[in-house]
Parts: sequence; C-alpha cells; structure tokens
Amino acid sequence: MKNFFYFFLIIAFLGGAPIAEAQQQKKIPQIGFLAGNRDGPSVGEFQRGLRDLGYVEGKNILIEYRYTEGKADSSPSLVAELVQLKVNILVVTSLAGIRAAKQATKTIPVVIVTTQDPVATGIVDSLARPSGNITGVTTLTRELGGKRVELLKEAVVGISRVAVLRVTNAGPGPAIAFKEYEAAAGGLKIELQSLAVLGPNPDLEGAFQTAAKGRASALIVIASFVLSRYSKQIAELAIKNRMPSMNEVSAYVEAGGLMSYAANNADQYRRAAYYVDKILKGTKPADLPVEQPMKFELVINLKTAKQIGLTIPPNVLARADKVIK
Repeated sequence: MKNFFYFFLIIAFLGGAPIAEAQQQKKIPQIGFLAGNRDGPSVGEFQRGLRDLGYVEGKNILIEYRYTEGKADSSPSLVAELVQLKVNILVVTSLAGIRAAKQATKTIPVVIVTTQDPVATGIVDSLARPSGNITGVTTLTRELGGKRVELLKEAVVGISRVAVLRVTNAGPGPAIAFKEYEAAAGGLKIELQSLAVLGPNPDLEGAFQTAAKGRASALIVIASFVLSRYSKQIAELAIKNRMPSMNEVSAYVEAGGLMSYAANNADQYRRAAYYVDKILKGTKPADLPVEQPMKFELVINLKTAKQIGLTIPPNVLARADKVIK
C-alpha cells in the first residue's frame, strides 16, 4: 500500500510538471506606461497601436499606468513603482520620466516617445545604434522651433514681438524649447516675451494680460502635458485678444488655435507599440534604431483667422497640409 502511495505521488508530480511549465510559458507580459495625464492622446493612441498588433489588454498583455498629472518632479517615484513591479518593458513619454527611467534601471527595456533630440539630451548614444536598454521614437518637436517662427512671420506680416507661453514646472522640456525659439527669433529680428505659468492649474488669463501689456502681436505655445488640458481655453483667449498663435501640436489648432507645424503625434504614440511588440518577441532595444518622423504637417485654422481679422497669405496657405474651415 505504501509503495502504491509513493507511486501515485511520483505520477502526480511528473504529470503536474508540464502543466506548471506551460503556465509559466503563458505568463502575460506586463508593461509600465508613464504619461502626463490619463486624458491625453498618448494613452489612447498607444492602446490602439497595441490592438492593431493583436494585443488585447487583460488577455495577452497587461499595462500598469502611472500619470504625473503635470508634476514633473513625481517622475522618479512613479518610475520606481513600475520598476518594483518588475514590468517587462517601460514606456515613457516625457523627458523627466525618461531621465528617471535611465537612472532607475539598466536592465528593463525602455521605449521612449520624446519631443527632444535623444542624442543631444544624453538619452541614447546615437539614433542608429542607441545601445543600452533605451530606444523608441522622437517627434523632433524641439528642432522645429526655427521653422515655426519663420512660418509665423510669413503668416502674420510685420510682427516684431511674440509671446511664448510655457509651463516652468513641467520638466526641462519647455526651457529647452524656449532657448530654441530665442535663437531662431533673434535671426529674424523678433523679440520674444516669456509667459511663464505654473502647473497643474496655470493662470492663463493672467498670462494673456501680461502679453497684452507687453504689446505682443502673436503667440507661440510650447506644448506640455499641463497645457494640453487647456488647449481650448488657450485658443479662446488668443481669439479674444486677437492674437495669432503658432502651436507645436495640431490638436491645439483643432481646438481653435491658428497654426501648427509638427509631426503627427498620434502616429508616434502608435509607433511605440511596434517597439513593445519587437522587444517582447526577443529583439534587444540596442538593436532597434530610434525613429524620427519622415513627414511634418502644417495645419491652419481659417475659421480662427477670420475671427481675429487675419488674412493668411496665399503662399503660406498653399503649403498647408490641412486647412480647417
């Protein structure tokens, strides 16, 4: 009887081993996703990209979401939480978050979506061979500052003073952007006026009053997760003050801003899902080049131009990729 009992235990053990192994093999990968806010486009577009690749959240992929909610200094602690969860991949969409991830881990793959030049900011060694555990997509938002100032000057003839709306506690990105605009504006003999606001609840009306007192004749909006929540209010205030605006994201123009010149941000967030897929299938981050956008779009809102009494020159209008009427 005793021998039969031991025999039964051995059979049960051997029979259970393949089941346990199969269960281990079917372990669902877990992604850590750090974004500015849950209402922004990054989350939805990334999810759409995953669905296009056959991933169903909760079934064959799990995602742990964290949001800075306009507080860039919370990035290190939020990244630390995701690292402690031992996620398979980190997806990070802000420079402050990327820097926090770079410090927090050398082993967990990190997929980035950044507005910065990732080489110039020290995130990766090169675009073609990023090395280390970081790769992803750059929207080149910052590098387009000069072109935006040129387009704004062409569209609004005679401008000499431009206000620049930026959030000063949204990480290093807006400060870097302002320097880019300063360099470009100096060459075009345009003076910039800094409209610095604080998140997560910026005093936008106060900023526009400051712009009016400074006799700014146009506006540049430096995109951030904080300001993305207020795109409609910014557009309304710009129209109220009859101030033509140049934006870094087309969503601001769809909300009523005058112009934008940028890559398609939705495409970039969906592209991040491609990197997640490649890494989950075994490709090392170091072997995946950082992608740059191949096309930039000029979007013009003619309805807004009419409201502020501005006629867009035909040579500028002819170059628009999208016109909102």
